Amino acid sequence: MEKALDAANSFVLDPKYHDLLGIVKGVRNGAVYGAKIRFPHALVMTFLFRSGSVKDKLRLVLKATREHAKNLATFVFIYKTALYFLKSTNPGKKSRDTDALVAGCIGGYYVFGRGGKSSVNQQIVLYVFSRVAMGLAKLTVKKEVIPVSSAKGKDKAWTLFATVCWGLVMYLFRTDPDVLQLSMKNSMDYLYLDSNRWTSAKTLLWHNK
Repeated sequence: MEKALDAANSFVLDPKYHDLLGIVKGVRNGAVYGAKIRFPHALVMTFLFRSGSVKDKLRLVLKATREHAKNLATFVFIYKTALYFLKSTNPGKKSRDTDALVAGCIGGYYVFGRGGKSSVNQQIVLYVFSRVAMGLAKLTVKKEVIPVSSAKGKDKAWTLFATVCWGLVMYLFRTDPDVLQLSMKNSMDYLYLDSNRWTSAKTLLWHNK
């Protein structure tokens, strides 16, 4: 048994297999992370806002958890496999920055683009988009596209990002609310429309309706 364990350790620590084993662990980590992130979120949202029996709600929670875990694991597999292929075709056998862009597009296309516009996929992509937008705002400061003139200059990226986001979402909610994601529209209905309606002190302060 000890010899088998030593042999396994020698194999997984061999630099020759590092990239391939990195794909295996990436799939593992994608599945675990997806499950850890989605399960508590789905549990709370389903039991708060979904109707049906406890059994039906638990089925929805497990379905969402499985989809999130599967999609992240699949994306990591495609992304790291594409990186490995691109690196192996490079004459210098080294990864290039553009390889990450290409591999990310391939994974995004097959997993989230062609994978269907489910609520789980939408939430993941929108989460990524918001982080990309924030990153690009910070990049404008880092590259000094937006001049930094004080110690608080780095906050300009956040100021710009927050200002544009809230201005645009409130404009869309006012003019074309149907283009917003349903969960966000429902939240905004509750905050900005339902707060204009009441029939008594009870529905003003205690119950929404």
